[in-house]
Amino acid sequence: MPSRLDALSWSRWHRRVVLALGITWALDGLEASLVSNLGPMLQDSRTLGLTATQVGLASTVYLVGQVIGALVFGHLTDRAGRKRLFFVTLGLYLVATALSGFAPSFAVFLVFRFFAGAGIGGEYSAINSAIDELIPASLRGRVNLGINGSYWVGVVLGALLTVLLFTESRIPVEIGWRVAFVLGAVLGLAILFVRRTIPESPRWLLMHGREAEAGAVVSRIEEAVYGSRERVPEVAHERTALPASVSLRELLPLLIGKYRRRAILGVALMVAQTFFYNAIFFSYGLILERFHSVPPEKVGLYVIPFAVGNFVGPLILGASFDRIGRRTMIPVTYAASGLSLLLTGLLFVTGSLNAVTQTLAWCVAFFFASSAASSAYLTVSELFPVHVRGVSIAIFYAGATLVGAAAPSLFGRIVQNGRPVELFAGYAFAAALMLGAAAVARKLGVASEGKSLEELAID
Repeated sequence: MPSRLDALSWSRWHRRVVLALGITWALDGLEASLVSNLGPMLQDSRTLGLTATQVGLASTVYLVGQVIGALVFGHLTDRAGRKRLFFVTLGLYLVATALSGFAPSFAVFLVFRFFAGAGIGGEYSAINSAIDELIPASLRGRVNLGINGSYWVGVVLGALLTVLLFTESRIPVEIGWRVAFVLGAVLGLAILFVRRTIPESPRWLLMHGREAEAGAVVSRIEEAVYGSRERVPEVAHERTALPASVSLRELLPLLIGKYRRRAILGVALMVAQTFFYNAIFFSYGLILERFHSVPPEKVGLYVIPFAVGNFVGPLILGASFDRIGRRTMIPVTYAASGLSLLLTGLLFVTGSLNAVTQTLAWCVAFFFASSAASSAYLTVSELFPVHVRGVSIAIFYAGATLVGAAAPSLFGRIVQNGRPVELFAGYAFAAALMLGAAAVARKLGVASEGKSLEELAID
């Protein structure tokens, strides 16, 4: 059955899967964009009256929520299935995000940000598992990168919302920030209906001994793809006996034993890209306002080209991950990201950048960084077998996010201090992490392009 899924031609059914599951990243991007762009507004006394450090802390709490959500729901997605978790995690996110707009104080705001993060964190495990298990092997790299890159569609939407809502001639600032969160939740409601048509992963069903159900799902998918055409012949693969799922305690020996090299690779890629992104993006609005005197209501206009560059990167480079291969493209994108950010930091600390050129420099760095970050998720989702895929994604994502969660608070404090040399030091550290990850990827990378998940599991 897995080989029949891998042999399918690209179709409208696959595009529907991409839409239904890819919305997770768009929602996460919308959420991050709102908080980043709202940062200056949330410091207004007519809103919550936060300090720059508190704005950074709100982002950190959101990321900590993602860590807890990833661990809890990642374990459940291997036990209860991918499909069930689709609705639980998205529902939690939507409710918590809507309630964020009604927060009467900073403390309550932090509580809602935590649960919104938990919902998104849980989505990562279920969705990444489902994507890899439903998409043909020959297209897995570019589709995975494209879906993860849809994060930046959400960022654009968030930027447009803040531009529209924070022009005081349209809506008072004390109301606009609340409406932004509520609208963000409303935009995600429609996807609940689209997700009803996405089946449970046949690979997960097989793992749990539900062979008849798995066969029926595969047949329905083939009918949706080919219509009345005959079923694609099955290609024989080596069969392996796997447990239905494993606990976190049982997973650890696997990660430090059989899959040690892959675990080191996953940690290096995930930690580097998470810190890199959290450091720059969550302080984006604060940096433009503090160092380049951009009015708070105009911050969103500078985020849009930045987000477009991030979205276009995986679309242009994604196919190369399947054609040229992971062992080349992952190190190239990580190294290019780090070097570009280091150059940006040098130009910044010498006073050579204004708001426009600063944004352009970030666009170049994150054109490569977006593909690099997406390839990290691709790596940790395709290199581990189906019975530990969800929890493995959760472990790597949670660990990396926990490390990266310090970045918003750290950079918020750096911006509040207002010393360019400290910001450059932060840039240099983030760049060093990316360059180090590039070296690890070159040494330990796996040529997984075009291979089935089952083949990769027994390599």
